[in-house]
Amino acid sequence: MTSTAENQAWPATSGPAVTLDHATLRTTDLAAHRQFFACLLGLQTGYRPDFGFPGDWLYAGDTPLVHLIPAGATGDKDRCDAETIDHVAFAVTDIEAARARVQAAGYRHAESRIDELGERRLFVESPTGIRIELVERGSGT
Repeated sequence: MTSTAENQAWPATSGPAVTLDHATLRTTDLAAHRQFFACLLGLQTGYRPDFGFPGDWLYAGDTPLVHLIPAGATGDKDRCDAETIDHVAFAVTDIEAARARVQAAGYRHAESRIDELGERRLFVESPTGIRIELVERGSGT
């Protein structure tokens, strides 16, 4: 049984418009993970921009939900080479407002664009080093 106060606090009625976008997994076996997610969730390999390192985007319909990258493939010295969740991404509607909040709070971050997809991205490091990606789509080039 929950209290009235708990019921009033959930769900949140204000805050930024945000949805879970995708999860990126680092793995030593791309093929096994492609097969695993096809069996488990019916996800299929689809289009992935050329990031200069191998990987797969696994789609549910038109939506790329799981991104797979080889452990150690990105050359990012701050990221681990082991099997792990690399980052979780959230879709936002105003990346400039998110960037302003991140900068005001002093969090480490990096920005990127994927012009061919009309996306702007902000990678933010949590206080303990967990990477969170924010994605704004349809932002133009």
